[in-house]
Amino acid sequence: MKIFFKNILLLCLPAILFVACEKDETKMMMSATSTPATLSASSTSLVLTKANAANTAVTFNVTPADYGVNAVITNTLQLDVKGNTFTKAKEVVLPAKAESQSYTVIDFNALLLSMGLQTGVNTQIEARVKSELSSKIDPVYSNVITLTVNPYPLISFLYVPGAYQGWNPSTADSLISPTSNGIYEGIIKFTTGNLGFKVLTKKAWGTPEYGKGATSGSIAVGGGDLAAPQAGMFKVTVDLNASTITFTPYSWGLIGSATLGGWNTDTDMTYNNGTRVWSVTTTLVPGAIKFRLNDDWGTNFGGSNGVLASGGSDINITTAGTYKIDLNLVTNTYTVTKL
Repeated sequence: MKIFFKNILLLCLPAILFVACEKDETKMMMSATSTPATLSASSTSLVLTKANAANTAVTFNVTPADYGVNAVITNTLQLDVKGNTFTKAKEVVLPAKAESQSYTVIDFNALLLSMGLQTGVNTQIEARVKSELSSKIDPVYSNVITLTVNPYPLISFLYVPGAYQGWNPSTADSLISPTSNGIYEGIIKFTTGNLGFKVLTKKAWGTPEYGKGATSGSIAVGGGDLAAPQAGMFKVTVDLNASTITFTPYSWGLIGSATLGGWNTDTDMTYNNGTRVWSVTTTLVPGAIKFRLNDDWGTNFGGSNGVLASGGSDINITTAGTYKIDLNLVTNTYTVTKL
């Protein structure tokens, strides 16, 4: 049986009505007299710079929603690019009963970059507060304010100590997020029998330590050791936003008539996660070289005058000797240096 109250009863009942529904469940219905939160910001035009990283960038002030009862309300700050109507909102749950939320420049910059905003240009974003009293009733939303923001690029790192390097955080390979958007990538060579590792936010144990999550391909703070699929060179991608990790076979090698393996066998290169450069020191004879991915011609580079070209011409070697060869896929360049 359903029971309905007429509006006149609101004169003597609280702003929240309890209605008995099917299956003996109780649902809470919000009255029309409930008042949403209001939101304001200390500044609505923000040009962020690394030099001011420790300064306060913005303070959001919240007048809490009023449901007409003394209850704990969950307030969530929502941010999204203007025009998205909060369909891709970045959400930050505010502390209980908090009526303001301040961000330093570096923290708000990281939040903006996690939204995929371009650096060095003005972008309009919108902010509002979502208020929830219970999962049994719909949330209410504050007014929307518009901010013009201009974030700066900021590289951040994760560190990957594991059996492949003796479980030493101080010498562990790193994963890089060029814009601090929560997605990190790096190249790691796992050796046979040494597949286990953890992911750290600093080069020390005791920081938030990410390990194996509850499902395949997921990570969780405090989880057990993660493991590479097998020995070899992999591009490791950690997405802290989605709490996931993926492994993609990824190795570059040198091939050609000037190499020891000729056109049949690649000479593997080594990746430096800090400089993001592939390098190898090897003996070459007069002939030609090229670079290719995963021992396959599907992706290969040639070039001239130190500039790479996809599928480009052979790079000629005229004198026999020992050479150091660098491949930089960030700047799309290479160097061949006779030692």
